[in-house]
Amino acid sequence: MEKVLEISNLSKSYGLITAVNNLSLEVATGDVFGILGPNGSGKTTTLSVISGIIAADTGSYKWFGSEPNASLRKNIGSLIEVPNFYPYLSLYKNLVIAARIKDKPLGDIERVLKLVNLWERKASRFDTLSLGMKQRLALGNVLLGDPSILVLDEPANGLDPEGIAEVREIILRERENKKTIIMASHILDEVEKVCSHVVILKNGQSLAMGRVHELLSADDPVIVSCREAEKLKEEIVRSGLSESVEKDGDELVIVLKKGKGARDINEFAFSKGIVLVHLETRKQSLESQFLELVK
Repeated sequence: MEKVLEISNLSKSYGLITAVNNLSLEVATGDVFGILGPNGSGKTTTLSVISGIIAADTGSYKWFGSEPNASLRKNIGSLIEVPNFYPYLSLYKNLVIAARIKDKPLGDIERVLKLVNLWERKASRFDTLSLGMKQRLALGNVLLGDPSILVLDEPANGLDPEGIAEVREIILRERENKKTIIMASHILDEVEKVCSHVVILKNGQSLAMGRVHELLSADDPVIVSCREAEKLKEEIVRSGLSESVEKDGDELVIVLKKGKGARDINEFAFSKGIVLVHLETRKQSLESQFLELVK
């Protein structure tokens, strides 16, 4: 896969505060790359640097293997801060101004307003919109000119569940159109639903990085129940199959060694003449992984 973005040893400080600390990562074509972290972890600063809004202190980044330049940035749609739309102008007129500033075709305005489900409101004043509609218009502004890369900072921040779902639908549609999306968010459930890859930041440093499903599969416990739970626990401990085994009534919570799965436990119990009543792999949420890492 072609590398869209390469960040190498990036650092940025504000006085005594280090916002980004020696960060390196890569984003490939078609990735939906989530940047997670608590407030102050460096998410917005990272996106601001790669969008050309602020300069890094040290380190570098490249788009498509080249140093950033005006020509490359024309193919990047960024939503770092909500655009300053004119409250007394219509949605359509606001996007006309945005398109002219960004040198994008005016004929694309109808497409993006339909894409964000605001075409029927094109003549409405901006100050009559709900918060969710305003955020959708901001996304429409980002999508002008059909950029192949989207850089989004907290695109669903402050929205109600309906607004979050609307924004998610727009992002998923762009993902299906093979866009590369780099998205900072603290709404972990949304990252699970949307992103292919994720990096977790704390104090500007990367704590974990990889495919979302790989991070979620790490240390997923296997839950079993049987009438001989104590006996099975002793046998599993002796077998060396597990990292840990905890007994909770008739249930065992088993964290298996790398490469082992629920099937191995089932076969092992059968070999010992123990009948399992229940067997499941309990998937950890990205939220539980995130909270464990940033403790």
